[in-house]
Amino acid sequence: MSLVLPGDAIPLPASSSLTLGPGLTASSSRSSSSLLSEPDESSAPRLAATKLGVLGSNSKGKEKGESMWVEGRSKRYIPAQKELVLGTIIARHAEGYRVDIGSSQMASLDALAFEGATKRSKPNLKVGTLVYARLSLANRDMEPEIECFDAATGKAEGFGELKGGLLLTVSLELCRQLLSPKHPLLQTLAGQFPFETAIGMNGRIWVKAGSVGETIALKRVIEAVNNGELGTSKTELDGAVKQMLA
Repeated sequence: MSLVLPGDAIPLPASSSLTLGPGLTASSSRSSSSLLSEPDESSAPRLAATKLGVLGSNSKGKEKGESMWVEGRSKRYIPAQKELVLGTIIARHAEGYRVDIGSSQMASLDALAFEGATKRSKPNLKVGTLVYARLSLANRDMEPEIECFDAATGKAEGFGELKGGLLLTVSLELCRQLLSPKHPLLQTLAGQFPFETAIGMNGRIWVKAGSVGETIALKRVIEAVNNGELGTSKTELDGAVKQMLA
């Protein structure tokens, strides 16, 4: 990982499939602080950083390609294509719903953007319902659009309405870290009791355990990590989590 500034040009990875996360945009113009120095490639497509932060990447294999983003300290979520988000329905209309995903604009959720939904058979979600969704459209000049199914399979794959549980608001950085298999927090918690979770890249985490007490215990541990009260090493987490859940 390396530090980048707004306007820095980022070399394109070798992967044929690339998903851009927050802090990056496609660019064909040359920046004075470009990380590329070949003068004959000034018009070649490249990526450009749009904010200050640390450049991060994650390879998902040859078939799924690679994702790249800029990890910063921003508290406002900026929608990015294909990212997973947790949103709350704030309004209903004839064609679908308007959903709060924590960005500057509300997201649009089509009533047909669910597994098996048809014009005659559509989900009937109420205002205040929590949904887990994927961004199908993210453009700074347009209202973001989300969908509650996997476009590749047509199946829900865990997307849709989330019932019960608790919704936590944490840092954008922690959400991205928890989505990495290398982060030990969720594995450590799973060793104590079974639970369900959904993590949105928009700084929201949903948790649900077998009892109210266990769900609240999950909330306490995750918030402690988010506030810096707990470290992120497996050794430190093991002892602290057992003590907090006792």
